[in-house]
Amino acid sequence: MPRPNTMRIFVTGSSSHLARAWLPKLCADQRIERVIGVDLAPAIFTHAKFTHHILDIRSPDIGALVPGCDALVHLAWVVLRGKMNAAAMHDVNVRGTQLVFEAARAAGIAHLIHLSSAAVYGSGDKLTEAAPFNPLPGFLYAQHKAEVENYLAREFPETLCLRPHIILGPHCQPLLKQLLHQPCYPRLPDPQPRLQCVHEDDVADAINAGLFNAISGPINLAAAGEYSFKHAIAARYRHPIALPFGMIKTALSLAWRVTGYGGEPAWLDGMRQTLTLDCARAQSTLDWRPKFDADAVLAAVN
Repeated sequence: MPRPNTMRIFVTGSSSHLARAWLPKLCADQRIERVIGVDLAPAIFTHAKFTHHILDIRSPDIGALVPGCDALVHLAWVVLRGKMNAAAMHDVNVRGTQLVFEAARAAGIAHLIHLSSAAVYGSGDKLTEAAPFNPLPGFLYAQHKAEVENYLAREFPETLCLRPHIILGPHCQPLLKQLLHQPCYPRLPDPQPRLQCVHEDDVADAINAGLFNAISGPINLAAAGEYSFKHAIAARYRHPIALPFGMIKTALSLAWRVTGYGGEPAWLDGMRQTLTLDCARAQSTLDWRPKFDADAVLAAVN
């Protein structure tokens, strides 16, 4: 189905970290007529085209907001659950997503974009979108992303599922900023596990490209170049400190259980796994080429 010349967009997670980078680009596009956003947090962006509603994505009131929209962009997600129990996190991430997509279908919205994650793969080298899902055990964020993608493939195969690697930039998750701005790294055997990242602005460009291209299915997103966590810390500190991985995980696990700080300990297990992506499909279908390479992305985290 061809895209309309002008579009009205319904956005979940409109106060999320990524939305802070993306909404200004979206509203600056002359092809965008109106943007309706929902989030549990107050608006962090104002624009004549943009209307914000403080609303849970599981609310039945969603159904009254989506009619008349041409596209759904689903960003809402519990990333770091803090002291939220696992069942509640699943209810928001999985059931909430299902309710949003069902409301979009009932309203006749044909253009659907879901922000997934490279974390669905777990580990691997130069993975294409055909690689099987293998999220790390205990990493609920990744497990929920995989479960939702399986649901969308069955029930909403017309959905474009973007799978960015670690999203960094001025608006990225505070936990990621803290990890990159402390002088320690986990002591791991060489060769160090290799990772990728992607700049928030490049992810924003991919979403906009998806809005005006009739593309469905999964698409990987990552900046050119690879790095290890040790490399990322060494680039900021002349004498970084290597600590046993078990010590770091135990300390963060204790902090999480006592205070709710950060995410469940399985977040750290990704540091021990190589995960790199083949992004050829993004180039061929969306004409997407990241403006920032890995070194520039890491340097943009301030």
